[in-house]
Amino acid sequence: MTKAADKKLIVGLDIGTSKVCALVGEVLPDDKVNVIGVGSSPSRGMDKGGVNDLESVVKSVQRAVDQAELMADCQISSVFLSLSGKHIRCQTEKGMVPISDKEVTQDDVDNVIHTAKSVKISDEHRTLHVIPQEFAIDYQEGIKNPVGLSGVRMEASVHLITCHNDMARNIVKAVERCGLKVDQLIFSGLAASHAVLTADERELGVCVVDIGGGTMDLAVWTGGALRHAEVIPYAGNVVTSDIAYAFGTPPGDAEEIKVKYGFALSELVSKDAKVDVPSVGGRPSRSLQSQTLAEVIEPRYSELLGLVNQKLLEIQEQLRTAGVKHHLAAGIVLTGGAAQMEGLIECAERVFRNQVRIGQPLELSGLTDYVQAPHYATAVGLLHYGKDSQTFDESEPEPKRSVSGIFTKISGWLRKEF
Repeated sequence: MTKAADKKLIVGLDIGTSKVCALVGEVLPDDKVNVIGVGSSPSRGMDKGGVNDLESVVKSVQRAVDQAELMADCQISSVFLSLSGKHIRCQTEKGMVPISDKEVTQDDVDNVIHTAKSVKISDEHRTLHVIPQEFAIDYQEGIKNPVGLSGVRMEASVHLITCHNDMARNIVKAVERCGLKVDQLIFSGLAASHAVLTADERELGVCVVDIGGGTMDLAVWTGGALRHAEVIPYAGNVVTSDIAYAFGTPPGDAEEIKVKYGFALSELVSKDAKVDVPSVGGRPSRSLQSQTLAEVIEPRYSELLGLVNQKLLEIQEQLRTAGVKHHLAAGIVLTGGAAQMEGLIECAERVFRNQVRIGQPLELSGLTDYVQAPHYATAVGLLHYGKDSQTFDESEPEPKRSVSGIFTKISGWLRKEF
């Protein structure tokens, strides 16, 4: 077995409410990520992004990691870990510094970002991400890469994403109990964005909605920069719960029925289609019309997407007031496990009155048959994130942290916060 560090390997671990997913990716010479190991197991002990049973989470993580190790034939020692939950907060801050040498150097960029992020945040929170949006030099605004430009003073606008200390500590504890080190914690909505968006979409304006089992993660991008991050603590599990109550079937079977036969728009269902619904307490199963199932699912999905739309309207209004580009010309990208529902695009287009697509992970090679699906978006995004925030140097025992940017190659753009 090779050690993960020997082959320029990166591991992404996504611990969701309904499943745990571990991906092992190899960084190829052309900078692509080649997926060589996949492990997934049902998630136990997680709810809405938080740990509510540590032992169960440890077992779920161990199962997924063991599978990924076996497939990749390597020993996993550290992971990039996703984090979600309604405790996630975001804010945009500005910083200004004089330009030391009449020409902007990398040190100036680092200084202005440091100034912008040096704001007081709540004692219970810690900074997860510091993401530069744009720079201004004297009278010129909207600069993406200021290095080498001349001027007297420079201003930076940065987006901070913070999380609750204890929530982060609990999920890290579960991973460490499996003998693994956490390289970095990453907001899952940001990771999913890395996996499913194109540069054009980020520039035009787009909202990624990662619909999982317990949470919906929102990431709003305009003008090539992240403008807002938020988590709504309702998602696919409420649909499963509705099916279980409506048809008197066990939750496990309700989930299976939802995945196999569910439609988010009842008018798309054939009038004659039937579904076999298991009963509880040893009673015989019953046959129901697929249309009846869709009539339970559709209002709930419309309600969930309605919550997102309400948030989006508020966010766009805030952006407009701040004088920032607020139009989502590239529409909405839905991803995550609960985005794999037939008829969801049509249902969502009615709610958002905008174009909608389902986001599949992009720019991958290797085990694409396994991972080219919306429910792997966050885990794939973690691999991209890991690739861009680390460089591998043979002369060093540990892969050293590079400060190369994620979506642009400006060094110093993304910092690991401790």
